[in-house]
Amino acid sequence: MSATTSRLARAWDSDVLYSFRHSPVAILSAFIALVLILSAVLAPWIAPHDPMDLASLSLLDSFKPPVPMDGSDWSNLLGTDNQGRDVLSAIMYGMRISLLVGFASILFAVVLGIGIGLLAGYVGGMLGVLLMRIADVQLTFPAILTALLVDGVIGAALPRTLHERLQLYVIVFAIGISLWPGIARTVRGSTMVERNKDYVMAARVIGVPSWKIMLSHALPNVIGPVLVIGTLGLGLAVVAEATLSFLGVGLPPTQPSLGTLIRFGNDFLFSGQWWVTIYPGVALVLLVLSINLLGDWLRDVLNPRLR
Repeated sequence: MSATTSRLARAWDSDVLYSFRHSPVAILSAFIALVLILSAVLAPWIAPHDPMDLASLSLLDSFKPPVPMDGSDWSNLLGTDNQGRDVLSAIMYGMRISLLVGFASILFAVVLGIGIGLLAGYVGGMLGVLLMRIADVQLTFPAILTALLVDGVIGAALPRTLHERLQLYVIVFAIGISLWPGIARTVRGSTMVERNKDYVMAARVIGVPSWKIMLSHALPNVIGPVLVIGTLGLGLAVVAEATLSFLGVGLPPTQPSLGTLIRFGNDFLFSGQWWVTIYPGVALVLLVLSINLLGDWLRDVLNPRLR
């Protein structure tokens, strides 16, 4: 047996993959999440139509019902909206933006939370107390309210045209800044445990710099909890972006996300064109639910007390 085959065999028999193979919920959630993510990433190549191409839209094709309703068309499997855009294609393109904002937001929150948590846990003292009190104050506000406040302050400070051009980055910053406290508190707790262990004390004695101890000793021990929080936080970030877009303060109409599609379709929900908002809503629910179920499975696997 070659070394590569041996490593693959050990990985296949690892606790994580063993738990995954024996968890139907994890397998189904991973499959749904993978299908949705791939359909979003590959949207320019596999989407039936290009909803961003205004030249291809026709108002004569507006409000086509989904298959198998009367008047439906197999070229528009989930129907069309008020502008004649294919709903399925719009969902695939909209999911790209929702996932982009979600991944970017949670990456920003994880990096900020890890940095502040390591600093507060390892250095401690008044600095650690101050950083955690800031986190405690922010945790008293719901994440969506924090994101709304940050977006509103930045929107008021920037010129309108510049704010519209930077709206994607503003939303990423607003959502990310609202999610870092939980990550920072978890990292701080793990760091405080690690800093009193013998190998960390030995590293201090031989003169290893503090920043190197934090990165090489404390950081690897917080990756597991942060991975769980980051997975669950991805679902929260996607929901936060959809909520902001639904409220009209998210991404502009030229960059429609799932929240924007739901907001546009909501105007026609009670006039009979239910598919314009229901199908994007179902896609959002499936995406967030599958991510959250994967996060729950990761939490169970990586927490030794739950084994």
